[in-house]
Amino acid sequence: MTENQGPAHKKDLTRRRVVIGGAAVVAAAGVGAGVVATASAQEESEASGTATGQGEACYRLTSETTEGPYYIDADKIRKDITEGKEGIPLTLRLKVIDSDTCKPLKKAAVDIWHCDALGIYSGYESMSQGGPGGGTPPSGAPTDMPTGTPTGTPPSGGPGGGGGGHSEPTDDKRYLRGTRLTDQHGYVEFTTIFPGWYQGRAVHIHTKVHVGGKMTDAGYEGGNTCHTGQFFFAESAVLDSAKEEPYSTSTTTRTTLTEDTIYDQSGVTGGLLKLSYRKGKMARGVIGSITMGVDPDETHDGTDL
Repeated sequence: MTENQGPAHKKDLTRRRVVIGGAAVVAAAGVGAGVVATASAQEESEASGTATGQGEACYRLTSETTEGPYYIDADKIRKDITEGKEGIPLTLRLKVIDSDTCKPLKKAAVDIWHCDALGIYSGYESMSQGGPGGGTPPSGAPTDMPTGTPTGTPPSGGPGGGGGGHSEPTDDKRYLRGTRLTDQHGYVEFTTIFPGWYQGRAVHIHTKVHVGGKMTDAGYEGGNTCHTGQFFFAESAVLDSAKEEPYSTSTTTRTTLTEDTIYDQSGVTGGLLKLSYRKGKMARGVIGSITMGVDPDETHDGTDL
């Protein structure tokens, strides 16, 4: 993604190369007997919002977070982002609305990206393995210990998708990454897997929302990134996932939701997903949903925090 410089009073423009693709209308998730719904009474009340004349719900502005180092701009335009990766099936149902007018934002480009069941990010496998992203730690004593006092400011939010500057990809893998356009009701749906965890971060999914662009022969061009955030998972659901393979094989120390340095503890507003799955049979699949309230006139590319 490249930025075009313009007058300060105008919105920052970004150029995104996005292949044209439709967005399916998302049906509401049914919750039957024996289904675990991970949302507190307070979160349910918050999610219900304030009804308007059009039947839409009004939501507070969703929290902005850092982009993290592992973002790759609109590389895969698709609904199914699994690419055969092993893990608990996750259907992610998102809705994007204007937090001021409460109206759905149609044709907004929504990016998501996250690590696999063992904490590894595509495009950055060599950076993930053997460190915070999982894998086998190196053995033996280091032979090239640095000397002197470190300089500069350390990245915030910990390694591997929290804070810190962007890192260039180290490989051509692109699993668990995707971009789609919202439909006329502001909905978009992705097919993926339940993310794993890595050192220093609670389980999460990254997201960006881009608006104001238009479709051209080259794809989705122009507009502004109005939201950069992360989705989070209730502790009870993460503990349930840890009972299933391959999550159960991870030896990485897990960070809880209350310990996470990025999640602001504000429930739905902070990106906490509503999750539904059948009790004792999580391996069959999970449905995660949330409504993001964004300001389409703002620019939040993850570097303004």
